[in-house]
Amino acid sequence: MKLYLSSYRLGNFSEELIKLVGKSQAKVAVISNAVDWSTDAKRIEESINNEFEDMKSLGFKPTLLDLRNYFDKPGLTEYLSGFDMVWVRGGNAFILVKAMKQSGFDDVIEKLIKPGKLVYAGYSAAFCAVSSSLRGVELVDDVNAKAKGYKDFDVWEGYGLIDFYPIVHFRSDHPESADVEKEYNYVKGKGMKLKTFSDGDVYIVDGDSEKVLS
Repeated sequence: MKLYLSSYRLGNFSEELIKLVGKSQAKVAVISNAVDWSTDAKRIEESINNEFEDMKSLGFKPTLLDLRNYFDKPGLTEYLSGFDMVWVRGGNAFILVKAMKQSGFDDVIEKLIKPGKLVYAGYSAAFCAVSSSLRGVELVDDVNAKAKGYKDFDVWEGYGLIDFYPIVHFRSDHPESADVEKEYNYVKGKGMKLKTFSDGDVYIVDGDSEKVLS
């Protein structure tokens, strides 16, 4: 399994992502569904452009993937088998996991990501989505956020690809950092295994090895 998880955007160690992917002009599917709750079309477009520029700056070839196109339909795993990496942007973790559940991303994780055939990379909500629990994230993200085309169901569990609870935007110059402090105190009080990540920090898994860079 290969994971590159950042607190915010590429973080300060993007050269490590290039090494992890291991090929030039890698094909990257950019997933931005974590912001589907927003009605600010201009801001979303600018955000996606920023993600594309980040990918291009690494020599990668980005393609936008809207998971809504696969809601309750087959084919996502087959489609992503033609890519080297998925880049999942931040936003609302609950919306993101719902998009993953409705599109068949569970199958992608089992058949492509866990075997190391597809690099899973991203930041913020993308980081939270692969932990075991989302309990505490509601102190930062709106658990009741709605988006067109989404079914109304609760998600309190992530995909369990990492064995700790990630606290992102920790004590950073980020609009959510004050709420993140509440999340940190909540998770710590529950005795859950956690790691804190300030903006710029990254967590990398490459097979049996893992490391935190800050």
